[in-house]
Amino acid sequence: MSTIELFKAVKALPLAERIELARRLNEDLNDEGIDPDLTSEQAAELDRRLAEFEKNPRRGIPLKQVEAEIKQRFGW
Repeated sequence: MSTIELFKAVKALPLAERIELARRLNEDLNDEGIDPDLTSEQAAELDRRLAEFEKNPRRGIPLKQVEAEIKQRFGW
């Protein structure tokens, strides 16, 4: 199966299965020692954002709203 065929097959999966697959692939990459090469500042910012979200998860913006704002701002 080619990469394109594999990608199309994955896109046809239900969302929950795609998320689980992405999580497993990410874990596999981490197990192999592959790191996204974040700077210490970037890692600290991600940690800060995660802590903020964990304190008040309802404060976030729904994905549909983010998508609408991106489409309005950039025409995507």
